[in-house]
Amino acid sequence: MPRVLSDERGDLVKAVADFCRRECGTKEQRDKLTGHGQEQHNQKLYEKMAALGWLGIAVPEEYGGVGQGMTELCLFLQETSYGLAPIGGFSTTVIAAAAYEKFGTEEQKRTVLSGVAQGRVEAISMSEPGAGSDVGALTCRAERTDGGYVINGQKTWCSNAHFADHILLIARTSREQSKHGGLTQFMVPTDVDGLRIRGIDTMGGKDVNDLYFTDCFLPDSAVVGVPGQAWKQLMAGLNLERMILAALMLGVARRAFDDTVTYVRQREQFGRPIGSFQALRHRIADMATELTCAQLLLDDVAAAIDAEPGRVFAREASMVKLKCTELAKHVTLEGMQMMGGYGYTTEYGMEALLRSTVVSTVYGGTSEIQRDIIGKTYGL
Repeated sequence: MPRVLSDERGDLVKAVADFCRRECGTKEQRDKLTGHGQEQHNQKLYEKMAALGWLGIAVPEEYGGVGQGMTELCLFLQETSYGLAPIGGFSTTVIAAAAYEKFGTEEQKRTVLSGVAQGRVEAISMSEPGAGSDVGALTCRAERTDGGYVINGQKTWCSNAHFADHILLIARTSREQSKHGGLTQFMVPTDVDGLRIRGIDTMGGKDVNDLYFTDCFLPDSAVVGVPGQAWKQLMAGLNLERMILAALMLGVARRAFDDTVTYVRQREQFGRPIGSFQALRHRIADMATELTCAQLLLDDVAAAIDAEPGRVFAREASMVKLKCTELAKHVTLEGMQMMGGYGYTTEYGMEALLRSTVVSTVYGGTSEIQRDIIGKTYGL
């Protein structure tokens, strides 16, 4: 759809799109960068983007970034996901960096935020084998000791920990009356003694991990923010996390849609392009309309967040995450159906787009959780 962007934002979109076409625009290039799709992140490509200033797009200028807002961040995320750039470490990096920016010490900010702008990767770990959507059920313990804390327990589904510099860990430091009380955030170097990182094989490749903490000592300086207040700190970052996931998946949905349209224009059956048949033409029209609606919603909420950066848009951020992730899954499934057998082949790439969207309705808060949040904002 036509979008009205300022010259600066339009130049950003064009530059990122051109970079992706040049560096990872062909399947051969992407296979080389990702080990035939098994790796979701290529550090050399990532550092090229850092040199162009893009990875510091949301990092304050005093830490080496360019200090732009949610709108610019979403534009960058959409174009990189549309261009299939293998920079899977960026999303967790931005989410973690925002927590350090809001709650970290000056030393933590200097270490993490400056590193983000230079192309370093950060991870965040919340989920456990017995606690996913129910964050209040976390049991990984951080026991107080002289000069710091000793961590014991297991974490799971930690994206990008195997190549990150640090993990922003949420662990339990006490049991309180409040279900979400007694949780604390820690800055954990990935090479610290007592931490073992083990990859989990998934249909999306190698990007998530189990973390095992055994008598892992962290000094007091590792605490991020106020001890026992991690839940409130996490709530302050909801806008960012959900907008990031939405923007990424909208970019994937746009790519799947464009690839599908190209295919149905060219593929002929019964003497004419299959896209000329009403059954497919109407499905294309429905998807195009839904994509336009999702784009308008994302742009509008991003603008609202930029206008009031200190406000938590719980309802709107959940709506954006719900809409864009569910739509991305729908569009890739429709694309695979319309491409027939070719949709299942690695040559055409639709199967890879589908794999990347299926999990998006789970991580960052499932679609069911998003619907629950939205419903509660109406007093239900």
